[in-house]
Amino acid sequence: MYKYALLAALALTGVTACSQQEEAQQPTEQVAAVSKPTDPNDSKAWNAYLGQIVQKNMQGMTADRPFPYLVPAGDSDDANAVRQRQLEQVQDTVARGVLPGNMLVFAGPDSAKTAEFVTDAFKDAKPGAFKDVIVLVIGDAGDKDKVTTALQPTGATIRYVNF
Repeated sequence: MYKYALLAALALTGVTACSQQEEAQQPTEQVAAVSKPTDPNDSKAWNAYLGQIVQKNMQGMTADRPFPYLVPAGDSDDANAVRQRQLEQVQDTVARGVLPGNMLVFAGPDSAKTAEFVTDAFKDAKPGAFKDVIVLVIGDAGDKDKVTTALQPTGATIRYVNF
């Protein structure tokens, strides 16, 4: 039984290596930059826009993928409820800790709400608990100091990108 599982794993590894070699031999395409969306409620456009920023800032990350949080804009009951659920989820993550090499990403159409979200999420973080964890925040330049002040005690590698 174990022998067959090992053979299957080796076969998959070989297929993956071959497909990666083929990909490396193909010419790379230039992807057009996505401009900042004007509609704060267009989450698909915001995800595309923010995704390209995340791709440019992944250096040093050793985990499989970043953990992005799109903080919704607006003051409607729905937007507030989504933000509250996300905040509780991130606060739980902060309390448990994150393994080094991971990246957490926070962004949204309303930079002030994103900055407040990050500040609230990390207010109870243990000093130094995020050493070698990358925290990328995307927002307005005016919110950088607030975010940096909230994250510095955690020991995280802070990356703030202005949009």
